[in-house]
Amino acid sequence: MLRRFVTLDVFTSRRLTGNPLAVVLDSDGLDTAAMQAIAREFNLPETVFALPPSNPGARARLRIFTPGREIPFAGHPTVGTAVLLGVLEANGATELVLEETIGPVRCEVERIDGERGRARFDVPQQPAPGDEIKDAADIAAALCLTLDDLGCDGFVPATWSAGNPVTFVPVRGLDAVGRARVDSARWEQGFPANERPIAYVFCRETVDAGHHFHARMFAPAFGVPEDAATGSAAAAFAGMLARDGRLTDGSHQFAIEQGYEMGRPSVMHLELTMRAGVLHSASVGGEAVCVIRGTIEA
Repeated sequence: MLRRFVTLDVFTSRRLTGNPLAVVLDSDGLDTAAMQAIAREFNLPETVFALPPSNPGARARLRIFTPGREIPFAGHPTVGTAVLLGVLEANGATELVLEETIGPVRCEVERIDGERGRARFDVPQQPAPGDEIKDAADIAAALCLTLDDLGCDGFVPATWSAGNPVTFVPVRGLDAVGRARVDSARWEQGFPANERPIAYVFCRETVDAGHHFHARMFAPAFGVPEDAATGSAAAAFAGMLARDGRLTDGSHQFAIEQGYEMGRPSVMHLELTMRAGVLHSASVGGEAVCVIRGTIEA
């Protein structure tokens, strides 16, 4: 049968930049194998399948696939789908809940015009640290970097998860970020697929002076050689910033730029609130714009 889909560019206000996303709107009757095959056909970082919600208070139930696997939660699919369903498909809803495998995700949406909007989601799971990293040399080698490249502003490599485990690799500046690439022969040693499948390389130096961090993300185990904007990483980053960023109590906002090395510049807006020296809440937001509308036979 013919099923409607829309592609969007997410964490950007301009088409053909940001992180591309496909949303299949008529997903009833598709099994897991069919969804995975469609995601491979689109071959975008993620494809969302929108289904009727199980809870009447939710707008939709989402299943999210990379070209290689299904994942429980992801940031740019959440923002893109919230913009599509909340602003463009639902006559300007300003708040909605999306059911994802990780659980319900509350979103706020705002219409910009008939083709674009912005959305912000509450981080659905409190960021939690992974095991201490003792093999920084392996991590550097897997990214074609050296130990001397690692470290910035007191941050050290660490794994955090707000739904998907992300290994954060701080480096000294834009030069090191730009030189990072996947060494296939050494990747599994530095980033075992069952422990830390996602590498998030970041620094304080930025291309845009108004931003706070510059980043790149690599996840070959997910079928994503590089990602232009990784909202789930921004969500997990809230935990790292809260623990290691020397933040005072109150609200803090950070603009994270990503995708520049891919020619897909993106900006994610992370907001977190500290209370009594610990992370109280966090949200991630950005803009999205529709690019392609069509149907797929499946």
